[in-house]
Amino acid sequence: MTDLSPTVRKGRKYDQVLAGARKVFMSDGFEGASVDEIARVAAVSKATLYSYFPDKRHLFMEVANAECARQSQEALDNIDMSAPPHEVLSQAGHHFLRFLTSTFGVQIFRICVAETDRFPELGRRFYSSGPAVMRVEMALYFEQAEARGELRIDDYVLAADQFGELCKADLWPRLIFGVIKSVSDAEIDRVIDGAVQTFMARYGA
Repeated sequence: MTDLSPTVRKGRKYDQVLAGARKVFMSDGFEGASVDEIARVAAVSKATLYSYFPDKRHLFMEVANAECARQSQEALDNIDMSAPPHEVLSQAGHHFLRFLTSTFGVQIFRICVAETDRFPELGRRFYSSGPAVMRVEMALYFEQAEARGELRIDDYVLAADQFGELCKADLWPRLIFGVIKSVSDAEIDRVIDGAVQTFMARYGA
């Protein structure tokens, strides 16, 4: 198995390289992106780029992981985990589905799936940087909400996974398979409202 453990050195141009790489990967995809173009867009030399990232795969992994981690942290910072379940679920669901159906989210998913057979570590690192974080945080919230008498759940982690799948209903598969090209806020509201109602019907106290 190819070792994809990143050997990443952070310095004053690290964020600059990462920002340039993000633009190129999202425009050209993993295969189409060239190191020359990434260096040009980032306004750094190839030598500078390679001083931070040993190859394109490591750079892509860092872009995907950084964005997913940023999205997860933003959700945690903006969701009131002391609020009643229907409020927390609605906030978390909207954040999750907006990211999942964004151009960035769709392209990252497709690239990860396309590269997973050759580089299985890529998908694992992406998952652990964001989805796994939210999974754990939601499971902890469910445990606390049950202690307050607001929910009745036997398996908190399974419940977190189930809610995530409810949020992906309808819009996400059609977007991934190219049946639709974009989604509206109203469509996201419809799916998340249904997800919250379905979850609460099963687990509400």
